[in-house]
Amino acid sequence: MNLADVIRDVPDFPKKGIMFKDITTLLKNPEALKFTALQFYNFSKDKGINKVVGIESRGFIFGTLLAEKLGAGFVPVRKPGKLPADTLSESYELEYGTDSIEIHKDAIQPGDKVLMHDDLLATGGTMEAAIKLVEKLGGEVVQISFIIELMFLNGRDKLKGYDIKSLLEVND
Repeated sequence: MNLADVIRDVPDFPKKGIMFKDITTLLKNPEALKFTALQFYNFSKDKGINKVVGIESRGFIFGTLLAEKLGAGFVPVRKPGKLPADTLSESYELEYGTDSIEIHKDAIQPGDKVLMHDDLLATGGTMEAAIKLVEKLGGEVVQISFIIELMFLNGRDKLKGYDIKSLLEVND
């Protein structure tokens, strides 16, 4: 299956000049949903993963599916103020300014084998910050997965040294 055929391009969203990759068309297609989940599972099934970290919000979708298939726990990484217990926070650079994400302090235990998941790799800043959170808590990031990687933004450069899987590479 060619995932590019089931992912909708939305021009000028969220702002002019951006070609948004809309995965809702993939999610509503049962065959594409199953295919995508199976690709991720086959990529990670033999890695001893016991926690899957999904980044808000689209990273939650396949993150929870993967956690269930792998027999692992699921850990959400969220925008500030969304998690109810004690959190650890990490800031990262945006094109104009900074943002931050949070994780519960008790979500990752030292020695946990962690799979990080988000829907899209653009500049890599969000995933880099999420990795820092997991590693500060003592987790070992053994794999990172994305549905889509925007190759022209070179986000992979911020994630050097990690095992990365992208199902669809977009070059323009």
